[in-house]
Amino acid sequence: MSEDWAAVAKAINERVNALGWRQRELADRSRVSQAIVREIQHHTVERRRSTRTLESLSSTLGWHPQHLDAVLHGRTPPEQAEDPGRGDPLASRLDAVEDRLAEITERLDDLKTDLRAVAENVRPNR
Repeated sequence: MSEDWAAVAKAINERVNALGWRQRELADRSRVSQAIVREIQHHTVERRRSTRTLESLSSTLGWHPQHLDAVLHGRTPPEQAEDPGRGDPLASRLDAVEDRLAEITERLDDLKTDLRAVAENVRPNR
């Protein structure tokens, strides 16, 4: 089944607006980096995210932890959680670290590709 990141962005944006929050507040409360929140909210980068990222955002927004995952996969979200902003802070921080590590890994892969291309152009032809 395909993933609908545009639907996730729409759900988050509608909820953030309803709560009167700004992006920074969602990032702080969920302990997900603001860069990741921005990418998801604006649907600028479509990549696999850790389950904990979506769970942390869902819980922080007052939804069931599986809410955004259900939206992503076109399923009906589970019942809403009782208290917004009460996500597991340790899981959220771990998730932020995992997302950042994925970003760093992606950048290193890009650098490796670039270096390989440079090395091939510098080597004398045999």
